[in-house]
Amino acid sequence: MSRTRRTLAWSAGLTAATVLWSGSIAYAAGPEDNTNVPPADEQSGGGTDGKGSLSASVSNIQIKYVSGGDGGGKEGNLGTVDPNWKPPACWYEPAFSPAQLKRFVDTDGGGDVGIHESWIGKGLWTDHYRDGKPADNFDLEAPTNSTAEGYKNYNLGKDGYFWRGVAPDPGDSDSWDCGRIMFWVDAGEVPDDPNTPTPKTLAEYAYNKVKVPETKVDLKPEGKSTVNLPTWVWLDKGTFKEVKVRAELPNTGLWAETTAKPIALHLEPGTEDAEVFPASGDCEINEDGSIGTPYTKGDADKTPPCGIRYLRATNGTPYQLSASVTWQITWEGSDGTNGDLPDGTFETTQDMNVQEIQSINR
Repeated sequence: MSRTRRTLAWSAGLTAATVLWSGSIAYAAGPEDNTNVPPADEQSGGGTDGKGSLSASVSNIQIKYVSGGDGGGKEGNLGTVDPNWKPPACWYEPAFSPAQLKRFVDTDGGGDVGIHESWIGKGLWTDHYRDGKPADNFDLEAPTNSTAEGYKNYNLGKDGYFWRGVAPDPGDSDSWDCGRIMFWVDAGEVPDDPNTPTPKTLAEYAYNKVKVPETKVDLKPEGKSTVNLPTWVWLDKGTFKEVKVRAELPNTGLWAETTAKPIALHLEPGTEDAEVFPASGDCEINEDGSIGTPYTKGDADKTPPCGIRYLRATNGTPYQLSASVTWQITWEGSDGTNGDLPDGTFETTQDMNVQEIQSINR
């Protein structure tokens, strides 16, 4: 048997990441996308990496789309407009019932017992969770590191779950806030710990799971503009709809719904030799969900409510027109709480060829 401690070197500040181990086997879990991982059941333990080992980078949080996000067309994840915001670095969640833990140890027994502590082989698992021997917690954010009391026979016959820390990125220094090794919580209760998950935790986790459609705008003329004549830009009603995802944490009753609502389109012409309309480049979404106004015959010399006028022709290399939609992010949770998260953006580019012709029939 061997234990692996993944730790960070600290001095006056964080200086380097160092892996320490004892024994001959080292285990380190890497970040992994767990969207739609099946919930824990009596056949398998929670938070596994799909290969039979308990991984501190894999959560049991379930993500499903309530509306939008139907997979039609190209989609991508939102980027936040707030560079200082990031989702939670770590939290605790249920991993095993007593029967699940016994089965896990009997059939595997290797994996992350904490975010920065891996136990390889059955010996340490049976010592602590079957035979009641104490074990160390490695929580550098706690005032003092502590010793965790052991358990008898995996707590079989008791109603509840063993909880363990989860960190999508165990290399994040803030993940040390959840340094406890897997511990017991009675059914219907949550840990008395600052990093116990809340609906807001789930909402923030879901932020990075929201997928929105690409921002391909309608143009007139399409794909080719003319120097000094405006190019009209618009999106028809219904092109962009709200996207709502629901995040649930099994065996806790906790859930949150995170909603992304499109509120504005921003244009960047791809060259300084251009004017945008309006001057800010921000085209607001109309009440019916459309953006801008479709071009109609006879509008060639009019100023579009949303559009671009190129002042110089391309010379074999098209300009890269960038169109990004701003999405307003809100959430509501199982306990009646709700709030806002930083706006998100999703940007795409498309080629714009500009010709040197002063008059054109459109």
